Amino acid sequence: MADGTTDSLGATPVYRTVRVSRLYEQIVQQLEESILKGQLKPGDQLPAERDLAQSFGVSRTAVREAMKTLCEKGLVEAYSGRGTFVTNRTSRAMRQSLDLMIRVSQQEGSTHLAGLRQILEPEIAAFAALSIDEQLLATMREAVAVMDHSLHDPDAYIEADLDFHLALAEAVENPLILSLLDSIVGLLREQRCRIFAVDGGPERGQFHHKRILQAIEGRDPDAARDAMRAHLEQVREDSSFSSTAAVPSKPNS
Repeated sequence: MADGTTDSLGATPVYRTVRVSRLYEQIVQQLEESILKGQLKPGDQLPAERDLAQSFGVSRTAVREAMKTLCEKGLVEAYSGRGTFVTNRTSRAMRQSLDLMIRVSQQEGSTHLAGLRQILEPEIAAFAALSIDEQLLATMREAVAVMDHSLHDPDAYIEADLDFHLALAEAVENPLILSLLDSIVGLLREQRCRIFAVDGGPERGQFHHKRILQAIEGRDPDAARDAMRAHLEQVREDSSFSSTAAVPSKPNS
């Protein structure tokens, strides 16, 4: 590791000898390389702790420390009783970064989130109108039906709302778009929670959802794009209202 000093002439830096890595750090390095090279893919289960210790020729304590480090890096996730699995590292890293950006300045962050959606989602809807399959259309129809029956149930409504928009993104068949949306799903859920508490918010959302669905069913990309733009404008207005007005934590029954 460099100590920041230079030789007597001030021309070149002088370094100290690098210490030998701890055993667990070498395990981390090898597993991280396997993940980054695609040899271990998202969803793959790692071998049991005892098996990894035998493979690396180390103690189970060293393996345990390595797993802890990989979890902290967001490369694997451990589930009690199930084992340790490789995560979608891109989505998790993006989610943490975007979540932090928006929480540092909530009002400005919410504006940026709305702007991102206005740029991205109308084009997603337009592409989906041309490429969506019957299974995803069925998902959208089911989501609309659930929202119709959940106008006073925020949890059910919001999850169906997310399913509706996710089906559109899946129809585009672009993993980068899916990864980006996955990274902000928590922020989108919070935004929907605030809008749900605005008087008439769920009903206005449903009006636009049905227009979007109609355009998708008609395989009309221009109508789908316009319907999504109108929906996001409604979202922007309701979000603005929810941030300035005192609204109840639950909608009126």
